[in-house]
Amino acid sequence: MKIGVPRETAEGENRVALVPESVKSLLKREGVAIVVESGAGDAAGHPDAQYEEAGASVGSHADVLAADLLLHVAPLSAAEIGELKKGQYLISHLSPLTDAESNKALASAGTTALAMELIPRTTRAQAMDALSSQATAAGYAATLRAAQESGRFWGMLTTAAGTIRPVRVLVLGAGVAGLQAVATAKRLGAIVTGFDIRRAAWEQIASLGGRPLELDFIPDAEDEGGYARPLTDEENQQVRDAIDQNAARQDVIITTAAIPGRAAPTLITAAGVANMGPGSVILDLAAETGGNCELTEPGQTVVKDGVKIVGPKNLASELPGHASQLYAKNLENLLGLMITGEGNLTLDFEDDIIDAATITHDGEIRGERTAR
Repeated sequence: MKIGVPRETAEGENRVALVPESVKSLLKREGVAIVVESGAGDAAGHPDAQYEEAGASVGSHADVLAADLLLHVAPLSAAEIGELKKGQYLISHLSPLTDAESNKALASAGTTALAMELIPRTTRAQAMDALSSQATAAGYAATLRAAQESGRFWGMLTTAAGTIRPVRVLVLGAGVAGLQAVATAKRLGAIVTGFDIRRAAWEQIASLGGRPLELDFIPDAEDEGGYARPLTDEENQQVRDAIDQNAARQDVIITTAAIPGRAAPTLITAAGVANMGPGSVILDLAAETGGNCELTEPGQTVVKDGVKIVGPKNLASELPGHASQLYAKNLENLLGLMITGEGNLTLDFEDDIIDAATITHDGEIRGERTAR
């Protein structure tokens, strides 16, 4: 069985699906061979020579496309899906809950596709959870970007020229990215407040040195999968009003609130932005799915009422070395469920992880949410 690692072509994508360390580990399996497209790992700090030293072959794009299984990072373009062959396996981020056309195209191509976004949130699946691993990188990168954009010292600084007070940071959303942002901002010396509509997250925020923004008038909003459930219109308005008011006390707001398969909830309105002082920063990590700030423009930085609103895309890719390392380990662990002792690929749909992640097989779209 041959595994192919193509070069990523999405704009701004610097990650690679496998790093040399994971190549070495996978090649210990009987009957497995790996071909990496030349230059695939350059942006992540892994030149071709490292892959060759690890035991992989380095080849052309055509060489990679001839593999039985393709490992990818970013969702494939229509042109890339058109290059796939019938019976081929693909594992990648695929936006299965929002990109119906790609789902149909993958099924039509006869490709067996597994979406990393659909790895279930269970204890057993944690080692394969790419959403969490990449959110860790994104939350860290978001905080560093916010610090750079703010143009300020974040920790208290006492000098002969006077004392600099710590920056006040509010993190909205306490999932993996949000908690990483809380921890990173705290390490930088900021006074950090965190908010989430899930009560369980309040204790997690406090454990990292943050102050939970406790809105007791909102009932606990955690669903069975551990994510935040959609709020009612009335609840949303109550949350927005409270955050808009609190925004006046913040120098930096980092927003990370997202619901899989849905547009990001609006948490900061134009009125909230107007409440912030000139020179303040909003770093909207949810920009790609619409943004948590009403004024966010995905991929752009805008200034309104003296407040800088940054809407970055694909922040995990700004840490390509470590983000690739984490993603490659997720893939390696997932492949442990798929590769037999003889080096063949197999899918066991009785396995909850395989069943949840596989979105196309035998020319059909699988899964009610994916099909819908």
